Amino acid sequence: MALTQIELKRFEKALSAFLEKRRPPPHIRDKLDLGYSINGQSIELFEIRPDWQDKSKKSQSPVAKATYVATKKVWKVYWMRRDLKWHGYEPFAETKLFEAFLAVVDRDEYGCFFG
Repeated sequence: MALTQIELKRFEKALSAFLEKRRPPPHIRDKLDLGYSINGQSIELFEIRPDWQDKSKKSQSPVAKATYVATKKVWKVYWMRRDLKWHGYEPFAETKLFEAFLAVVDRDEYGCFFG
């Protein structure tokens, strides 16, 4: 079951505020920027950089992911490890509030999301 339109608007508003706070200054956004995607029950944050082989192309590197589990009414929190697989973020594995997920990613206490 996908997220409702009302939920999507709420999450997009929270994501916009998060990106406004975390995005680099406008003059370097062509070299490093942040973005997000929503796919079904998952919301993924990623970095956007020029491709290392072809600078005219952009590449996206996943940073964090939250997946809503409707049966439990929680968001599962994931981070991308160097093996390029999603792993549960053990210090804060799940939350009832999407905004709490964004707060954990913003703090990045253990350097898992932004290094």
